[in-house]
Amino acid sequence: MSTDDLMVRADNVHKSFGHLEVLKGIDLAVRSGEVAVVIGPSGSGKSTFLRCINHLEKINAGRIWVDGELIGYRERGGKLHELREKEVAAQRRSIGMVFQRFNLFPHMTVLDNVVEAPCRVQGDSRSKARERGRALLDRVGLADKMTSYPGQLSGGQQQRVAIARALAMQPKLMLFDEPTSALDPELVGEVLDVMKDLARSGITMIVVTHEIGFAREVGDSLIFMDGGVVVEAGDPREVLANPKHGRTQSFLAKVL
Repeated sequence: MSTDDLMVRADNVHKSFGHLEVLKGIDLAVRSGEVAVVIGPSGSGKSTFLRCINHLEKINAGRIWVDGELIGYRERGGKLHELREKEVAAQRRSIGMVFQRFNLFPHMTVLDNVVEAPCRVQGDSRSKARERGRALLDRVGLADKMTSYPGQLSGGQQQRVAIARALAMQPKLMLFDEPTSALDPELVGEVLDVMKDLARSGITMIVVTHEIGFAREVGDSLIFMDGGVVVEAGDPREVLANPKHGRTQSFLAKVL
C-alpha cells in the first residue's frame, strides 16, 4: 500500500497506564476515504488506541501519522519531542471525535452547540457558522430541533447533535468511540443511519463499535483487537465469515 493515500498510519504503538500495558505494538494503516471498523472485547485497547490518534492519550513508543503529519510530536535527529499544547490543538482541529457520552453544553441550544467551536476555535463569523450548522443539523435529521436544549432531546438525538458538532470543524478524519453503546436499543438505528450517510460521502472514518452489522454493511476494513494487539484484519465480510485466528473465532461466536 502506498503511503501517499494513507490518512492514518500507526507504527508499533505502545501505551501503558502505570504498570498496565494496554497497547502492545499496534500497526495500522487506513486509506483516505476508508471506513475502518475496530471490534474486540472490552479492555482490548480499542478506545485507548482511538484516543492516541488525536493525542488525547500520549503514546509511550511508536509513531502515529494523520494525513502525513506526525501526531503529538516533532522528530529531530531521530528523537521525538512532544509538541506544545497549542500545536497539538491545531492538529486536533482536523480530527473529529464522537464519544460514547455526548458531552453537549446543556445551557446552549442545539444550534449553538454546533457553532461554538467553529466560531471560538477557527474564528468563523457567527453568521457563516450558523448557516453551516443549520445545514449539518438538517443532514442529521434535526432541522426541527435547532432551538431545543440537549436536555429536551433523546439520547439518539443528542448523539446526532454531537456528530454534527464534530463535522462543523470540517475534519478530514472522524473517530467514533462506541457511539451507540450508551443508547437505548431502539435509538441505535438512527445514529447508525447518520454514520452510514457519512461513510457514503467519502469521509475517512475509524469506528470502534459492537455493531457487527454496521461493520459488515459499511466497513471497508475490519480490525479485531484483543489484549492490546491487532489479532486479525481484512475485508469485513471475509473476516466475519471466515475468521482465521482462534481468538477472532471465539469472539465472533459470542457476538454473531
